[in-house]
Amino acid sequence: MQPTGHLLLLALAAAFPVGAMAQAPANCAGMADDAKRLACYDGLYRAPSGAPAAAAAPHGEVAANPGQISPSTARNEPSALQEVAVSTSGKGLAAGDYLTKFWELDPESKRGTFVVRTYEPNFLLPVHYSSNINKTPTSPTHPDGGDFSSYRQTEAELQLSLRAKVAEDFLLPNADIWFSYTQQSIWQLWNGQDSSPFRSSDYEPEAMYVVPIPDKLGALGGGWRWRMALAGIAHESNGQSDPLSRSWNRFYLGTAFTHDDIALQARYNIRLPESGVDDNPNITDYIGNTELTASWFPGETTMQLEARTSFKSASRGSLQFNWTHPVFAGKPDGLRWYVQVFSGYGETMLDYNHRQNSVGLGFTLFQL
Repeated sequence: MQPTGHLLLLALAAAFPVGAMAQAPANCAGMADDAKRLACYDGLYRAPSGAPAAAAAPHGEVAANPGQISPSTARNEPSALQEVAVSTSGKGLAAGDYLTKFWELDPESKRGTFVVRTYEPNFLLPVHYSSNINKTPTSPTHPDGGDFSSYRQTEAELQLSLRAKVAEDFLLPNADIWFSYTQQSIWQLWNGQDSSPFRSSDYEPEAMYVVPIPDKLGALGGGWRWRMALAGIAHESNGQSDPLSRSWNRFYLGTAFTHDDIALQARYNIRLPESGVDDNPNITDYIGNTELTASWFPGETTMQLEARTSFKSASRGSLQFNWTHPVFAGKPDGLRWYVQVFSGYGETMLDYNHRQNSVGLGFTLFQL
C-alpha cells in the first residue's frame, strides 16, 4: 500500500468510529427492526455528546453548518419573490406608498428601464350591459355611419394596458420617461346572429414624463402630500376608416395627492390641431378636457371614481366607478373580481357623442 493510502485510512478512522464506518446508510435501510434502524441512523448522523451547537444564524440566513438550514429559513422566511409581491400588492399600503411603488418615485423603488409593467387595469368583462347601444354612430363630418340595429345590449369588454420606463433620472432627480400602450375593445360576444363582431376597438399609445415631488415641497399639512407631477402626449383612435373613423391627439399635464389610503389625481388635456378632415371636431365638448380621479385602498379591496368634464355643462362628460377584490384570499396580485359602472359620453371613441349607462362584471387579469 502506498503512503497516501495509509494517510487516507488514518483520516477516515479519526473522522468516523469503526462501528459507524461499518454501518453504511444502505445497511441501516436494510434493517427490519424499526428501533435498530433508528439507532443505526443515529450512530451515523447524530452529533457527538458535548459537541457545540451550530452558531445561531442571522435572521434569514442559513445556519453556520453549511449542510444545515435553520428551521426559520426552511419554513417561515418568505422568498425574495414573495417579499416583493407582498410589498407591491397594495395590501395594507398607504396610497402614497402605492403610488411611489407604481411610478418608482424614489431610489428604493427603481426597477430599471425597458421592463414591461401594467398601466391601466387589464381586464375581461364577459358581461357588459349598456342601456343604449350606439346603433347609428354619427359625427358632424360623418353624418351617416351606418345602421347596426342588430347589435345587442349585452356584450363583452376587454382591455390590455402595458408600460415601460425608457429613461431613468432624466433631467430631474428620480424623474423618469415612460411609454405605454392601451387597447380597449367592445365585443358583441353574445350576438351569434352577426358572428359576434367587435363593435369598437380603441388604441392609445402614450409617452409621459413623471416627476416626483421632494418631501419638503410635498408636505401640505393635515396628512396630505403632493406626490408627483407629469406631462405627456397621447394619440387615441379606433383604427376605422370613414365614416366610422374617430381619433384625437392631445398633450396633458397631471398631478397626484395622497392622504392615508386615499389618492387624488387630476389631468388636463389640451387637444392638438388636426391635419385634414376632423372626424370628431367637438370631442372635448362631449367628453371634456379635465379628468379627476379619487382612489381608495382599504386593504385588499380597491375603489376608484373617475370624472371627466369640461366644466361647461353638467349634462356632458362622464362618471365611472371601478371596484376590485381578490378572487383568492391572500393573493392580491392574482386574479381579482372587477366591477365597472359607467354613465355619460365617450365610453369608446365611437361613442364620444353618444350617452349611455353601462355596467360590466368580470376579472382583472394581472398586475405587474
